[in-house]
Amino acid sequence: MIFQALVDRMDFTGWLLFVFLMLLAIDVVKNWRPRNFPPGPWALPFLGNIFTGVDYKTLEKLTQEYGPVFSLRRGSERIVFISGYKMVKEALVSQLDSFVDRPVVPLFHRIFKGLGIALSSGYLWKKQRKFANTHLRYFGEGQKSLEKYIQVESSFLCEAFKEEQGRPFNPQYTITTAVSNIISSVVFGHRFEYSDQSFRNVLELDNEAVVLAGSAQTQLYDVFPGLMNYLPGPHQTVHANYFKILDFLQKEIEKHQEQWNPDNPRDYIDVYLAEMEKKKEDPQAGFNMETLLVCILDLIEAGTETVATTLRWGLVFMMNYPEIQEKVQAEIDRVIGQSRQPTMADRPNLPYTDAVIHEIQRFGNVLPTGFPKMASKDTTLAGYFIPKGTPISTILSSVLLDKNEWATPDVFNPEHFLNSEGQFVRREAFLPFSAGKRACLGEYLARMELFLFFASLLQRFTITPVPGKMPSMEVVTGFTYSPKAFKMLAVLR
Repeated sequence: MIFQALVDRMDFTGWLLFVFLMLLAIDVVKNWRPRNFPPGPWALPFLGNIFTGVDYKTLEKLTQEYGPVFSLRRGSERIVFISGYKMVKEALVSQLDSFVDRPVVPLFHRIFKGLGIALSSGYLWKKQRKFANTHLRYFGEGQKSLEKYIQVESSFLCEAFKEEQGRPFNPQYTITTAVSNIISSVVFGHRFEYSDQSFRNVLELDNEAVVLAGSAQTQLYDVFPGLMNYLPGPHQTVHANYFKILDFLQKEIEKHQEQWNPDNPRDYIDVYLAEMEKKKEDPQAGFNMETLLVCILDLIEAGTETVATTLRWGLVFMMNYPEIQEKVQAEIDRVIGQSRQPTMADRPNLPYTDAVIHEIQRFGNVLPTGFPKMASKDTTLAGYFIPKGTPISTILSSVLLDKNEWATPDVFNPEHFLNSEGQFVRREAFLPFSAGKRACLGEYLARMELFLFFASLLQRFTITPVPGKMPSMEVVTGFTYSPKAFKMLAVLR
């Protein structure tokens, strides 16, 4: 009777308030923090911590307040963040099988659909990764060695720099094309000319998507994907760019289908087409045209963005620290001279150069949080309970800048990788490629590219800033951390 009387007396505003309070109560109950779950800041009803940034400085402050394992809520999803070398190693290496799956990231799921290599999980991921890894290793050890391809491309890159005749220029897409040509040779069986506008357009589209994907506005899509599909914003640009890239890759596949000879495979696409025939009885392995398209996108994007961005950081650091550049050049002159190209066999004899390249990766901090992972089973970490299916993010920045692991973490210092005798020293806390079963598939290739491209450039040129315009060391925050656009001079030695 009393309840009926209250209902009869409620006006429209009263009903709105009642519905809001009901939804609020449901939200509180639904999103109640699980027992012994990693702590984190108070979350807004319905929204969670969407106004809390996920840049390195914000995450570092949260680490100081809540410890190396903490959580944030995005919408109704709780994400666990793992910080510092000790905890990241515990999660990815000591608990090798605890965090090997990928969560569904709505912004990327519309494109990758849980297929391919980078964002797949389970049986399909294992089969696709094993196949790609086998092909990369075969390619590297066969007649057409990866090292030879990188050396040839290094020559093209140096010639492109030489053609600038010491004038100011922006090296971004020359370097990006050079790096991408290596994985393109593996996947497509050919390289692209630096003047190829269609391929340049693909690289520009991808770069724009990577930058936009890291913005807070774009990441709102992950919280409200159903709503954001109908609203304008940078997420629409990200998706549109990826669809254009997929169209380009689809045409490359179609060319291969027209020319395919199963008895004479030329590249990754050819051997994948053959594998599709072999795996017809195992559909769960995912060897089909849709997965092939996503795998190619994975390989091209992963084989281009981080290495090209790291090399650009290298040029920025060499201009800001000319004394370090001089020491690298002196070592190259002493060991190799000017009569031949650097080879991988030279690396043990170039400890200072190797140390500088590693420090560029550490200080450049290109992939600050890596790709998100997911608890594959109920797990305990740092005494906290992490239920199966919980998304996690390992903060690789916190490892590369860990004050307990590096003498001067906030300073560009190649001595981090040298002992008192000047010999190169490997560091356990050097994890730019992540670690464990989800470590970067192309780490071996990336290390070769960084060494051969960097050593070749400094062998041939002195990299100097445009007078009065020293490149900034501030970052452009996207999905990766990249340097601001800059121009430079490549002075022939």
